[in-house]
Amino acid sequence: MHKLLLVSAAYLALAACTSTGAPSPSPSTASMNVAFKWCGASPEFTIGNVPAATRSLNFRMLDRMAPSYQHGGGTVPYTGKGSASVPCGALTGGYNGPSPPPPQVHEYEWTVTALDSSGVTLAVGKAMRKFPE
Repeated sequence: MHKLLLVSAAYLALAACTSTGAPSPSPSTASMNVAFKWCGASPEFTIGNVPAATRSLNFRMLDRMAPSYQHGGGTVPYTGKGSASVPCGALTGGYNGPSPPPPQVHEYEWTVTALDSSGVTLAVGKAMRKFPE
C-alpha cells in the first residue's frame, strides 16, 4: 500500500511538471492542421480545421531536446471561419524564441489549442520544425 501511494504521488508530481498552460484535451477533442515558419519576434502560423465555436487560440512551444526549458507562447483571439493565419510577432508577453546553444540544432514543437468562450478545449494541433534551419 505504501508503494502504491508513493507511485501515485510521483505520477501526480510528474503530471504537474508537464503542464503546458492550456487545458488538457479530452479523448473526443478534434484535430487541427498547423504549419508555421520562423520569423521576427514570433513565428507565422497557418491553422486549418478550426472549430466554429472557437474564440481563442492558445500557442505553446516545446524544445524537444530541452523540454524543461519554458518557451511559453501566447493566446490570440479568433474570429475566422475554419482557418486562421497568425502573423509574425503576434505572440507577445510570455514567448521566448528558440535559442539552442551554438552549434546545436534543436527540434521545436508547437501545440495550438482552440478554446471556446468558456476556455473549454475544442481542438488541438501540433507542428514541428528545427532551429536553426
